[in-house]
Amino acid sequence: MTFSEFCEHAEQYVVEIIGGRRRTVYDKIFRAFLFCLSRLYRNVVQLRLTLYRERVLRQRMLGCFVVSVGNLTVGGTGKTPVVEVFARTLSAKGRKVAILSRGYRSKPPPLWNRFLSLFLKDYKSVPPRVVSDGKRLLMNSALAGDEPYMLASNLKDVCVVVDKDRVKGGLYAIRELGADTLLLDDGFQYLRLKPTVSILLVDSTNPFHNHHPLPRGLLREPIKNIRRADFIFLTKSSGGSHLRHLKTFIRQHNPKAEIIECTHRPMHLQDVYTEEREPLSLLQGRRVAAVCGIAAPESFENFLSKFGATLVHAERYADHHRYRQQEIIDFVNASQEAGAELIVTTEKDAVRFPRLDRRDVPIFFLRVEIDILSGKESFNECISRICFANRGSVNRPAPNGEKPVAALCGTGRLGKLE
Repeated sequence: MTFSEFCEHAEQYVVEIIGGRRRTVYDKIFRAFLFCLSRLYRNVVQLRLTLYRERVLRQRMLGCFVVSVGNLTVGGTGKTPVVEVFARTLSAKGRKVAILSRGYRSKPPPLWNRFLSLFLKDYKSVPPRVVSDGKRLLMNSALAGDEPYMLASNLKDVCVVVDKDRVKGGLYAIRELGADTLLLDDGFQYLRLKPTVSILLVDSTNPFHNHHPLPRGLLREPIKNIRRADFIFLTKSSGGSHLRHLKTFIRQHNPKAEIIECTHRPMHLQDVYTEEREPLSLLQGRRVAAVCGIAAPESFENFLSKFGATLVHAERYADHHRYRQQEIIDFVNASQEAGAELIVTTEKDAVRFPRLDRRDVPIFFLRVEIDILSGKESFNECISRICFANRGSVNRPAPNGEKPVAALCGTGRLGKLE
């Protein structure tokens, strides 16, 4: 077993523990240990927020609009399609958009670069990774990370920059790529860069897991911190009375934020290797095998059943699992034995699929896009506020004699660190 496989098994074990699916005496003891760690983690998170609120730690402003899109929980809220629709809309309205991502589970940079990054924060000394410059796709998914590569592939006129230091990535995007709007992917907990508008995503099917912070639950920070959000998107919405209760609960913590219901709507099937598109009707009455490595595999498999597919074989891997060629070959063989007529995966998984010279069963991914169900006026208001806010050009001094950054002054409400 490789180290990465060991880490995946350990992660899966912890997920089963906190989900209550393991109930031996040892599991209960370990769950109690995780509870103690989560209390410590919660206090550290709140201390960090206090340090930023009291300006002991300072937030940076880069002189342009910064739209933060994030969540309270670890994975599973459908963040990437929301980032994509914002980037596409902003770009269509004339903005030069750059998406800033940390590139979760991407291949780490060379050791020398990482060493320099500890001491040299200037982007010219240690430049960030540019997945797309708005004209060309420059990296594969291993170097870029799954989500940045997906976004760069689907957004032709949008820059995608990867760096754990999003301030450095933002400076590079502004000065070298000409960006005037920054989209901070997974940015709700990234406090160093001050957002103009903060957008929080909440999975309406499983909003706050078991309400415990990591590692006893899946919360990155306490629920009360949703007060920092300007807009709250309820993703995977399908209507129902439970949404009314969820909105009431959210309003108790954040009475001012706009709440917008949205769903992830499947659009079509696309061949992983040839990129040929097929309508969703292809699933009707077909025997299908499903494979995925995402945080919420149930929603993906439910999509297939909803469109008339009969699921005859399925395998689930840890989130962001990087597939080996032999794993996919074994899965194809198992799918054939189960009588599958086609294999379906997610778009995020498809970018991690190895090349197969022989494909005895066609392999497709399900293309999904965001669709606003209610509060569309609020959504348009949000886009208009970002795009058409009353603004003027202000020159800010730049370090080291560089060209000044043009500051775009908007009317977006700044999220409070409370």
